Amino acid sequence: MVRSPGDIVELLLVHPGGPFWAKKDEHAWSIPKGEFDPDSEDARLAAMREFTEELGCPPPAGPMVALSTFRAGSKTIWAWLVRGDLDPSAIVSNRFEMEWPPRSGRTQSFPEVDKAAWFPLDQARHQLHKNQALLVDLVTDALPKLGGI
Repeated sequence: MVRSPGDIVELLLVHPGGPFWAKKDEHAWSIPKGEFDPDSEDARLAAMREFTEELGCPPPAGPMVALSTFRAGSKTIWAWLVRGDLDPSAIVSNRFEMEWPPRSGRTQSFPEVDKAAWFPLDQARHQLHKNQALLVDLVTDALPKLGGI
């Protein structure tokens, strides 16, 4: 999701929850995303589902512009851009369970996303996982297709 308060274009990013990411910030953020089977599920609908699960609200209504699909490590990222605004402090993420601490036999629940924030595009490049930094260029290229940003 992108917004443009004044002359600055900002990208909404999410920070993964759980103990592995708790003390990491730079190059630890992502767009809301998740896994899906392209043979049995529409990628756009999967993106909308993941957005809703990770942020606790559906993506904003309006045109969604498909970005170029790209590889990020072992994953293929299918992403869309939509204009909107959202209060990051209001997110309510789904949760996952894992054994923590390791080999303790105890299971703990963690939010899939522990926070969201708006970043100007130049800063977003430094906050995104290194293998997702290409998203900033894809967003910049797609902005004219949204019109008015």
